[in-house]
Amino acid sequence: MAAAPPAPTSHLRVVVGEEELLRSRAVSAVRAAALARHPDLEQHDLTAAGLPLGDLADVLAPSLFGGHRLVVVLGVHEAAGALCDALTGYAKVPDPDLTLVVVHHGGKRNEALLKAFKAAGAAVDECPKIWPNELGGFVRNEVRLAGGRITADAVLALVEAVGHDLRELSSAASQLVSDFGGTIDVDAVAHFHRGQAEANGFAVADKVMMGDGAGSLEVLRWALNGGVPHVLIADALAEGVRTAARAKGVDVRSYGELMRTFKWPKRKAENGLKHARGWSIDGLSQAVAVTAELNADVKGAAASADYALERAVRRLLAIRATTGGRR
Repeated sequence: MAAAPPAPTSHLRVVVGEEELLRSRAVSAVRAAALARHPDLEQHDLTAAGLPLGDLADVLAPSLFGGHRLVVVLGVHEAAGALCDALTGYAKVPDPDLTLVVVHHGGKRNEALLKAFKAAGAAVDECPKIWPNELGGFVRNEVRLAGGRITADAVLALVEAVGHDLRELSSAASQLVSDFGGTIDVDAVAHFHRGQAEANGFAVADKVMMGDGAGSLEVLRWALNGGVPHVLIADALAEGVRTAARAKGVDVRSYGELMRTFKWPKRKAENGLKHARGWSIDGLSQAVAVTAELNADVKGAAASADYALERAVRRLLAIRATTGGRR
């Protein structure tokens, strides 16, 4: 008779699937549970791609100071063979004072690593892709978790207004319940969507690129209060910086020249030229780095996406103020 599989252990965990939001939530749940049991938890977050074996060995080695540790290895589908071997070897004899979570984006690559962890008794969080015909159920569940209810026509209206990004839909659902409570109907969704249009990411980006400190923060807060998804504001800031950088990099004096050079529509060319005048090339280079960091922050790297956005806006304003329009 074949041996029974080992019982799931809290010391090994696999988070696998294509949906980024669900993966992030699964890791956050493990982190919260570990912190609840071990308030002095020592935490390590590693990215598998390019990770030196020595760095992995350091965090998996028995601690000299005692206490529980949480190690999260992200993107193990991109791990090198030697790293997979090291993780597989560790899973055979895990440390009871350490919780190891491996995060895989789905697919066949390094699938053997997941099988080895499952064979060792790892608990598994499945995060499968949510297809367009499943978005309605996702929205209803997000509204329910936020403490509200939503009508069928409001679900359709919200998906149509916000799109298919799960993070944006989740943010919108939470904001709707916060603003309207009880039952969310199609009128509430329409009101929410109008608020998005009036204070959106592009309005924030325009204020920042023009160096309007007070205006930038005011519009940012209106946008956040109106439920504009964090990722949309971050994307608008990144687009504003990129557009100004391209405009700054060519020697033109009119938006018409930018339209011809880059095949841009008139509004984009006008904004690109207007914004570039107040920035230096060095300043825009620094701004690109800030918006790249912000992109990761609003997609789960930061503890608070609201704070990450405000911090990035303040950093961008400071860069513009200190570097000016010098080349």
